[in-house]
Amino acid sequence: MSEALTRVVTFYETLTEQTLPQLRDLYDANAYFKDPFNEVNDIAAIEKIFALMFVSLHEPRFVVTTKIAQGSEAFLTWDFEFRIKKYKPNITQTIRGASHLRFDEAGRVVFHRDYWDAAEELYEKLPLIGTLMRFVKRRVG
Repeated sequence: MSEALTRVVTFYETLTEQTLPQLRDLYDANAYFKDPFNEVNDIAAIEKIFALMFVSLHEPRFVVTTKIAQGSEAFLTWDFEFRIKKYKPNITQTIRGASHLRFDEAGRVVFHRDYWDAAEELYEKLPLIGTLMRFVKRRVG
């Protein structure tokens, strides 16, 4: 399993539009993927999610900071660095998150669940809605 996990980590840390089709070598055809905005259950849909990332972001990049594996399961923590094309294209943003992965017997990902706080990590950084989110956070906190 450590070899399969190493392949997945390397893929994400070196991900480009050109390497995106390699996703099909790492994931099962019916792999489940969920993040704060998407929930899909096939490799074509997963690939489309990552392809759209390159449409709206400059130089998206994952940096894996922690890897924990046990049996067929793994947990990663990561920083996702990017610049938004239409908003502050010269400022690098960072989202900190984690992924829970499950592998099949052949070492392919069959389950991928991302955990990150969309409010803190994304919405608070956007104009207008960010101001509102920070205000609500201060009032509730």
